[in-house]
Amino acid sequence: MPNSQALDWTLPYASQRSAVMGRNIVATSQPLAAQAGLSMLHAGGNAVDAALAAAMVLTVVEPSGCGIGGDAFAICWDGQQLHGLNASGRSPVAWTPEYFARLGGIPEQGWNAATVPGVVSGWVALSRRLGRLPLAQLAQPAIRYARHGFPVSPVIARLWVLGAAKLGQQPGFAECFLPQGRPPGAGEIFRSEAHARTLELIAATEGEAFYRGELAQKMAAHAQAHGGAMTLEDLATHQADWVGTVSQRFGDSVIHEIPPNGQGIAALMALGMLDAHGVGAHGVDDVRTVHASIEAMKLAFADLHQYHADIDHMRVTPAELLDAGYLKRRAALIDPARAAAPSYGAPRPGGTVYLAAADEQGMMVSFIQSNYMGFGSGVVVPGTGISLQNRGHGFNLIPGHANEAGPRKRPSHTIIPAFAMHADGRPQMAFGVMGGPMQSQGHLQMALRVLRYGQNPQAAADAPRWRVTGGRGVAVEPHFDAARVAQLRALGHEVTVEAGNGVFAFGGAQLVLRQGDAYVAGSDPRKDGCAVAF
Repeated sequence: MPNSQALDWTLPYASQRSAVMGRNIVATSQPLAAQAGLSMLHAGGNAVDAALAAAMVLTVVEPSGCGIGGDAFAICWDGQQLHGLNASGRSPVAWTPEYFARLGGIPEQGWNAATVPGVVSGWVALSRRLGRLPLAQLAQPAIRYARHGFPVSPVIARLWVLGAAKLGQQPGFAECFLPQGRPPGAGEIFRSEAHARTLELIAATEGEAFYRGELAQKMAAHAQAHGGAMTLEDLATHQADWVGTVSQRFGDSVIHEIPPNGQGIAALMALGMLDAHGVGAHGVDDVRTVHASIEAMKLAFADLHQYHADIDHMRVTPAELLDAGYLKRRAALIDPARAAAPSYGAPRPGGTVYLAAADEQGMMVSFIQSNYMGFGSGVVVPGTGISLQNRGHGFNLIPGHANEAGPRKRPSHTIIPAFAMHADGRPQMAFGVMGGPMQSQGHLQMALRVLRYGQNPQAAADAPRWRVTGGRGVAVEPHFDAARVAQLRALGHEVTVEAGNGVFAFGGAQLVLRQGDAYVAGSDPRKDGCAVAF
């Protein structure tokens, strides 16, 4: 038997996954994480317990997408009502426009790209309010994989190589992520004792060590030693917030997203425009449907880039952006015969991991956590396994803009969980599409396929995707229908067929749809993951 490094890990043949069904279900981007979630359901936990166990494992087995120093958001149906949690971090108090002017801009890497990490506060908040099992029990699978090791999966191994090439010189990165001086290959065992000890401390103190204790002291000292601004006070004042949801009617469904600073409102705006435009009259892959979807997304993004920010700093409200009359006016700008390069309207006068879980008691969870661009800032605090996100790069330095960098402020955030309800108030689907600015575009495409056209979740995840890139630009996957590409170009779209790593470009979806007394799930073939059930 050849060793793991001798195997060809490519998948050269077209294949179809089957949708997974069961009364208890977990769908994630990595099989070990999905199984960890399922083990908590077997142990008597609920869907929140399953989601948290899976999320902690993902910081170990998929560090190319998330880490203990990342951010998180969640939407949970507890059997009676929806809960929305914003566990993204705010900027250090020292961050001002002048601070970054001295640096020559907002960097993508290093400590001056990292806001206060929020994911740990999200785990704790969810566990305390909605979980059933102790946090220490939920952390055990992640601790075990960190301490005793796990075989690196193929997609993550490829992303690890890319991250190392970009971030290998950042402080602490090589010590943690480049054992033997290189990234681990697919099938190779990776261990991180530091990561295991940190998870044990977090679980034992319910996050106190991370924000006000030993781990906080190590983060603040490391930041100071490497030119960062984050302090113990910045960490100690952080809190996750229960924020509810914003929503938009779409046919017989109501789609819910986390309010800004999450960018899910862009998906809601685009879906509202599509409803006003009358989408559904033609097939899901008909050029008229694809064209209208692209145009609606471009209109929504134009508004997003102008108005979106930390909700405390926005100059228009989510309600104004989702106003039915406003969306109808925006929908009227969609020309069925021509691609446009839209600008923002006037709503009033003047790299991520996503998972979904559900249980037989009816609880459903839509959860996402991320380090942003792959491994994030590249900074890893020595001896802890804490890799920091680079969410600070989500700010801008446009004077007076709502999303201008400033102290104790949340940046405009790409990671977004989604949840669909039936119009009569019954829960319908937990879903999300990880992948930077692809996420709201992926939400639109998943909602359209499953909720308007009735595709099963696996088919929706498998389908070729498009992504708007600015102006009249549209990128499509290599297996996008060639005739459809020609039709889009005839309408004036500047279409690029993107080969290579679809995980970065077109995201990775996980979907759990309620069907009577059970669930049906789909897991994206662009990732290593799967859906598991019983």
